[in-house]
Amino acid sequence: MRVGFGYDVHRLVEGRALILGGVDISYEKGLLGHSDADVLTHAIMDSLLGAAGAGDIGRHFPDSDPLYKGISSLVLLSRVRGILAQKGFTVGNIDSVIVARAPRLAPFLEEMKARLGEALGTDPGRINVKATTTEGLGFTGTGEGIAACATSLLFTRGHGGRSS
Repeated sequence: MRVGFGYDVHRLVEGRALILGGVDISYEKGLLGHSDADVLTHAIMDSLLGAAGAGDIGRHFPDSDPLYKGISSLVLLSRVRGILAQKGFTVGNIDSVIVARAPRLAPFLEEMKARLGEALGTDPGRINVKATTTEGLGFTGTGEGIAACATSLLFTRGHGGRSS
């Protein structure tokens, strides 16, 4: 078994879509970044890559490469799936949290799990997505940005990879 942790932050700005867990959420602002700036998917990718000992998303998908400009983070997550498979790993489970003042995210969590599971080729029941606020504290509490963190468990292929 291998455990990884990922964390990501993006600034909220006007004129951008808000994409979280691959879901386009109607909101007055979106996240600024080179790709679609999906902080949740980025945190999950970093946790998976870390657990596999495969670096981080900046190493695999640098923001200096125009190839990744505006790309869906779910496409990148599918590529991480390939890296994991090449190294002989399967996803055991993922636990994640989005930290945001607004918008209210509870109505979107199940769809996020489904989209993330599809990109990873794994049962969405192995993925947990939570959302919380910081009671008005810090950049997430003032609405300047959104953060996400994730922990993942990987198994070597053939051990513990059965659906549950």
